[in-house]
Amino acid sequence: MKRTALFPGTFDPFTIGHQSLVDRGLRLVDEIVIAIGINDKKQTYFSLEKRIEAIEKLYRDNPCVRAVCYDSLTVDFAAEVDARFILRGIRTVNDFEYEKSIADVNRALTGIETFILFTEPEHTHISSSIVRELLRYGKDISMFVPKETELY
Repeated sequence: MKRTALFPGTFDPFTIGHQSLVDRGLRLVDEIVIAIGINDKKQTYFSLEKRIEAIEKLYRDNPCVRAVCYDSLTVDFAAEVDARFILRGIRTVNDFEYEKSIADVNRALTGIETFILFTEPEHTHISSSIVRELLRYGKDISMFVPKETELY
C-alpha cells in the first residue's frame, strides 16, 4: 500500500524552506500531495495558478509529488487524495507544542498520523510573507528561492 502524506496550507514553491520540507518528507513516505488552500479573501503575491505551475515545474521529474487545491481540509479531503499521513513544517519549539496537540487530536479522531519536521536552521526565519515583502520593495531574494524556480 502506498504511503501518501498530505502537506496542507500555505506551501509556497518560491520559498526554499518549503521545498526542503517536501524533499525530506519524501524520505518518510512514498508520495506527497501538496494541498493549497483556496481563499478568495486572502491576498497573496502569487496566484493559485502560478503556485501550482511552479510546484509542477519543481517536481516535473518526480511523480511522487503533486499539487491539489482545497476549499476546506477535512477527513474526507484526506481520504479523497488517499492520504494516510499529514506532513507539517515548524520553525520553533512553541510551534511544535501546538502542532503536536493538533496531531494528537487528528490521530484520536481520524487515525491519521502526523509527521512534524523542523525547518532546517538556515530556513528558520524565512517565510513566504517575508519573501513577498522583499519582492514588493524590489529586494534581491535569490538566496531564498530554489534555483529551478522562475519568478513571475
